[in-house]
Amino acid sequence: MPVAIVTGSGGLIGSESVRHFVEAGYEVIGLENDMRAGFFGPDASTARTTAWLTGRYGKEFRSLEIDIRDADAILRIFAESAAEIELVIHAAAQPSHDWAASDPQTDFAVNANGTLNLLEAARRHAPSATFIFCSTNKVYGDLPNQLPLLEQDKRLELPEDHRYFGGIDTTMSIDASTHSLFGVSKTAGDLLVQEYGRYFEMPTVCFRGGCLTGPNHEGTRLHGFLSYLMRCTMTGEPYTVFGYGGKQVRDNIHAADLVAAFAAFHRGPRAAAVYNMGGGRESNCSMLEAIELCQQITGRELTWSLDSANRIGDHRWWISDVESFKRDYPQWDIAYDVPSILREIHERNAERWVVRV
Repeated sequence: MPVAIVTGSGGLIGSESVRHFVEAGYEVIGLENDMRAGFFGPDASTARTTAWLTGRYGKEFRSLEIDIRDADAILRIFAESAAEIELVIHAAAQPSHDWAASDPQTDFAVNANGTLNLLEAARRHAPSATFIFCSTNKVYGDLPNQLPLLEQDKRLELPEDHRYFGGIDTTMSIDASTHSLFGVSKTAGDLLVQEYGRYFEMPTVCFRGGCLTGPNHEGTRLHGFLSYLMRCTMTGEPYTVFGYGGKQVRDNIHAADLVAAFAAFHRGPRAAAVYNMGGGRESNCSMLEAIELCQQITGRELTWSLDSANRIGDHRWWISDVESFKRDYPQWDIAYDVPSILREIHERNAERWVVRV
């Protein structure tokens, strides 16, 4: 049976990858040590999802409590299954701008050194395995904020004749910009993945994601805005919007759509591939639009406030150009838009996220 190794297997993208590839006939080895609970508190723990996956899939899924910073442990795991490993999905990360600034060394060790440990283990023991890296649009730093945006009633928007109106592609520079420390550590990982692909001729890909979301997302104040926004609307917790008058725009891609892209790439892998990956023009919203949708879906008013200070390196507008991936993998397309994503988050969490008195 072919083996897939999934890091961060209890998280949003990791858990969806486990589900997809177990059901596609793989034995999946998950590497998950629930650092998310340490980063963001017990409400963000991945333990519940890991327990659910273990119970559902039994012997076809093994969850190992491994820290990706432990190079020796990573090498040992790859060596044990070397002949069967066909796929590596690296979804583990420290994912927050704000948290990274509080502990830059841990952030870099997880996002950069952890990625290097996995690449080196793959090079030594499974060099022909497809290596998929969940990168980020923060590799471009705050350069998107130099775009000539127009202010509309509920969002910022590019002129229709602008080259990036359909979405930002990989021609945008990553230099001369403020990335945030999180952006820097993820950029280091991104470049390592590309270099191992080119230098060692390994099938690698960086998916530079916008906002990744879905019903399994344990959204928190510092990460996972659609999930956390819906949770606050449902429970009555206050929500704070940071900067830009709430008109900042994000594209949002459902975890299932992203993992479908992983599967498409794995069927026809290339060396050192890079794609911007998000909801594109089919699935995007501003903060104000997302608040309005959450209120419509729940029938509740959200208690929210605006902090005029934006987060360092935060984008005013981001929509990914997904057309380059569609050209290379024409069987793939977006299945979820923002309203359908929010409805699913609401339905899946209706019993958990109740009004707090």
